[in-house]
Amino acid sequence: MTETILVRAATLVDGTSTDILVRDGHIAELGRAIFASADRLIDGAGLIALPGLVDLHTHLREPGFEQSETVLSGSRAAAIGGFTAVHAMANTSPVADTAGVVEQVMSLGDRHGYVTVRPIGAVTRGLEGQQLSEIGAMANSRARVRVFSDDGKCVSDPLLMRRALEYVKTFGGVIAQHAQEPRLTEGAQMNEGTLSGELGLAGWPAVAEEAIIARDVLLAQHVGARLHVCHLSTAGSVEVVRWAKARGIDVTAEVTPHHLLLTEQLVASYDSRYKVNPPLRRDEDVRAVREGLADGTIDIVATDHAPHPVEAKDCEWEAAAFGMVGLESALSVVQASVVDTGLLDWADVARVLSRTPAAIGQLEGYERGIAVGAPASFTLYDPSVSRIFETTQLRGKGLNSPYLSTSLPGRVVTTVHHGYATVLDGELVEAEAVAAAARAFDQAGARNG
Repeated sequence: MTETILVRAATLVDGTSTDILVRDGHIAELGRAIFASADRLIDGAGLIALPGLVDLHTHLREPGFEQSETVLSGSRAAAIGGFTAVHAMANTSPVADTAGVVEQVMSLGDRHGYVTVRPIGAVTRGLEGQQLSEIGAMANSRARVRVFSDDGKCVSDPLLMRRALEYVKTFGGVIAQHAQEPRLTEGAQMNEGTLSGELGLAGWPAVAEEAIIARDVLLAQHVGARLHVCHLSTAGSVEVVRWAKARGIDVTAEVTPHHLLLTEQLVASYDSRYKVNPPLRRDEDVRAVREGLADGTIDIVATDHAPHPVEAKDCEWEAAAFGMVGLESALSVVQASVVDTGLLDWADVARVLSRTPAAIGQLEGYERGIAVGAPASFTLYDPSVSRIFETTQLRGKGLNSPYLSTSLPGRVVTTVHHGYATVLDGELVEAEAVAAAARAFDQAGARNG
C-alpha cells in the first residue's frame, strides 16, 4: 500500500499557493483547503514546491570504486539535495559499456529507492577512445540507455565521434561530450592565464574546450544527430553554442553549479577542493555562463558530482584528484548565483534543473511538472534561510565540497519520489523505509500495469 500525502499551502513556481494531495504515486489534487484524509500531513507554508530535480551528470562510482561512492550513498546525497532522478556516468570498473553493467546500476537504484537512477553508457569500450562500445545493446537493454558519454575523457578522434553520432541517431539517442582536447591539456592543473603563471601551475587553455565543441557541433550538423556538451565553462564556449543554435544545430549544453559561482582566484590557496575538470575559470567566464543560462544558450544545470576518498584530495595540489561533490549543495548554489542575482526565477529553475534535463535524458514523467495526474516527484524548498555548509550536511561518501564553512542560502525541507517521502524536515528517511516504499510502488505499478 502506497501512502497518501497532503501538503498544505505550498507555493508553486508561478507564485500560486496550493495544497498538494498525493495518492497512489501521483498528484491526485491541487487546490486550496483540500479536504482529504492522509497518512502524512506536511506544512508547506513558506516553501517553494519544485518538480523533482533531475541531474544529467552524476558520478556514483559503483561498481568498482565503492570507497568513493555507491549507488545508495549517492542516491541519498541526491535526495537530500532535492533530486528525484540522476543519470550515472559510465566511468566505473567495469566500465558501463555493456548491457549487463548498465542494468546492474539501474537495478541498484531501483532497489534503494531514493531516486530514479538512469545509467549513461560509455561511447567507447573501456573509455579508451579506440572502438565504439555496445551502444545498441545498451539502448535495447532493460535500462533503455539514451545518453552516452566517455565523461572524464574526450572522444577526441573525429571519425569515432562521427560514427557515434550516426549510431545514436538511429534510435534518437544523444552523445554527451567531455570537451577537452587532450594534446592541449597535457599536465594541465588550472585555467591558463596570468594567475597560472604566477602560481607556477600548468595552464588549461579555454581553447581546448572551445575547439572540441566547435568541431562537434559541425559533426552533429553534418550527421543530423543530437549533441550534448558537458560542463561548459568558458565565455568562448557559450559563443560557440549560441552560434550553433542560431544555425539550427541540435545541440544542448550544461553548466555546473560551481562554474556559476566560483572563480580561478580560489586556486591561489592551493586547496585541492578547488581542483576540478574543467578548471575554475575567470570572472568573465562566470559572468558569461550565467548570462548563457539566463538567455537559454545553456539549457541546464548539472552537478558533475564527483566524490573521492579523503586521501585523494587531502594532499598536495598536483597529486590531488580532479572533482567536487555537488548534489547536496546544487540548489542552494543555483539560488545564490542566478536567482538571488535576478537572472532566473523559480519557474526557470524548474526548467533548468528538472524539465529540460529530463527531456534530454528522455526520462518520462517530468514534462508536466506539478500537475494533477502527474507522477508525484517534487521537492519543498525554503529559500528564506541561510546556513553554514558543513560536512554534517553531506550525505554521500565524498567530503570534497568547495563550499565547506561558507554561507549558502536555502534548504531542502522535503523530497517526495514516486509518491513517498525520501526527505522529511530536512533529514533523510531511513533506508529500510524508503526501500520498502519503493517495493510497494513497484508492486502497485505491476498490479495496475
